[in-house]
Amino acid sequence: MALFSPIGACTPPTFSTVSLFGADILSISADLVTNYNFPIQDGWRYSQPTINVENATFCNVTVTYTHPGQNDATNAEIWLPPANWNGVLQSIGGGGWTAGRFVLSYAGMAGAIHDGYAAATTDAGVGNFPNPLAWGLVSPGNLNLVAFDNFGQTSLNDLPILAKGAIHAYYGHDPLYSYWNGCSNGGRQASILAQQYPAAYDGIIAAAPALQWAELAVTSVWPAFYMDLTKQYPRKCEMVQLSALAIAACDVLDGVKDGLISDPEKCKAKFKLDDQLGKKVHCNETGSEVVITAAAIDVAKAIFDGPRYSNGDFMWFGYEPGVDLSYLAASTCSSDGACIPAQRQSLQFWWQFFVLEDLAANVTTLTHEQYDQLYLTLKKKLAPIAATEQRITAFQRAGGKMLTYHGLADEAITPASTLHYFTEVSQLLDNTSHFYRYYRVPGLQHCFGGSGGQPVHMFDQLRAWVENGTAPGSSEVTVTLPSNGTMEQIICPYPQKAVYQHSCAMRSASSACWKCE
Repeated sequence: MALFSPIGACTPPTFSTVSLFGADILSISADLVTNYNFPIQDGWRYSQPTINVENATFCNVTVTYTHPGQNDATNAEIWLPPANWNGVLQSIGGGGWTAGRFVLSYAGMAGAIHDGYAAATTDAGVGNFPNPLAWGLVSPGNLNLVAFDNFGQTSLNDLPILAKGAIHAYYGHDPLYSYWNGCSNGGRQASILAQQYPAAYDGIIAAAPALQWAELAVTSVWPAFYMDLTKQYPRKCEMVQLSALAIAACDVLDGVKDGLISDPEKCKAKFKLDDQLGKKVHCNETGSEVVITAAAIDVAKAIFDGPRYSNGDFMWFGYEPGVDLSYLAASTCSSDGACIPAQRQSLQFWWQFFVLEDLAANVTTLTHEQYDQLYLTLKKKLAPIAATEQRITAFQRAGGKMLTYHGLADEAITPASTLHYFTEVSQLLDNTSHFYRYYRVPGLQHCFGGSGGQPVHMFDQLRAWVENGTAPGSSEVTVTLPSNGTMEQIICPYPQKAVYQHSCAMRSASSACWKCE
C-alpha cells in the first residue's frame, strides 16, 4: 500500500475547507504534537495487539462545531501522521456514557498513529462525564433531547465527514479505506453506523455492543432490585463458589480443561443450581466454613434468568454461567443486619433521572410495578440511543463488513443480547455471513479482562475482508489457564464452536489443535 505525506502544514489555515452540511464550524485548531508517549494496557485496543507508543508525532486537528438552532457544541478530534500515512482512517468509539475523547479512545488513537493510521474520535457535545447528570436535563422535568440525539446518533455521521475532510485537506487525498473500532458504547456506535449511516465506513468492529440501552440498563440493576425485593443478600463467598462450581461442571464441554465455559447453552442444561444447595464453602467474610444457602441459589437463578415483569413475564436476558456472580450480587451488610446492594444507587439514578426527571427527588426503594414502569419509560426515552434496527441491507449493499465479538463472562452487558440481535439479522437477511460475523469469546469479561483470550487479530482480519475479500474464519486468542500458564486457542464465527482435537499430533497448547465445528 502506498504511503502518503502532507501537502500542507499542521496549521489551522490548511483545514479552512473542512465543512459539514447542517453545521457551523466554530473553530479549527491544528497543533503538531511531538514526543507523545502512551503505554497501552492489555485489551485497551480491543481487537488489536497491545503496544507501547513512544515518541509519536502527529498533527492534532480539533474541529468545534454547532448545529444552528440547537444550542450545542461538539468537538471532533482528528490525529494525522505527518509522514508515512498508510492511507487508512480508523475512528475510535467511546464507552459508557462517553462518546469518545477519553482514555480508551486515546489509547486506540495512539495505537492507530503508531501503526500509520489517521485516527478520529468525537465527544458528541457531551464531554467525557461518567453519566448524563451534567448534561442530560435542561431543567427539572425536561430531558436535553438535542444532547441525547447527538450522543446517540448525529455525531456519529458528523465525525467521518469531518475526519475525511481534514484528511483530504492535509494530504490532498481521500482515505483509501475507513474503519470504526469500538466496544461497549463504542460497539453501539458501530451498530448505529451500520444501521443509520451505511456509507460512513467500509468496515466496523462492534464489540460487546450496548445495543438495547433500556434493556441493558434494567438488566444491570436487576440483581440489586431483586435482592431488595426478596430481602436476600447472599454472602460473597457463596456467589464466588457458585461461579466456580458452574465452571467446574462445564469446563470440559469443549474437550479441554482450561477453566473456561465455551458453550453456555450446554452448561445451562448440565449445571443445576438447585443441586448446589447445602454444599460447603470456606467463607472469608466469616472466617469459617458455611453452606450455600437457598438465598444464594435464588439470587443466582434471578441473575441467570434475567429481569422479569411483576407478573413473571420475560423482560430481558440474564447473564451467562461463569460470570462473576459475586460482582453482580455484591452487597454490604452492617452488624445489625441491614444490607445495601452495590447497585442500589444506580437503580435509584435511573428512576430519578429518567422517570421523575428531577435530580432533587428523593428515591428509596422501588416496587416491582415501578420496576416495570422504569423499563417502559427507558424504552421510550432512550430510543435515540438504541441500536436495534435489524434491516441493515443498505450497509450490506454498500459493501460494508462488520465483525462483532462478545465475552461470555461479560458482567456489564449480557452476551445474550448480542446473540439475540445477530440472530434477528440472520433470520431477516440472506447471506448474512457475507458481511456480518459474530464471535463468542469464552472467559472474556467486558471488552477485555478475565481469563479468556483477547481477539487481538480481529481488526487485521476485518481489513483483509474489506480490502482483499478474505472472509474471516477462526481467530487466534491466548487464554490464561487456572495454573496461570497460557494456551493458544481459537474463537469461531457463530454458530460454529471451537473444539479441541484430541487426535492432534502436537497434543500441545497450540491453536493448531483446535477446529471450528
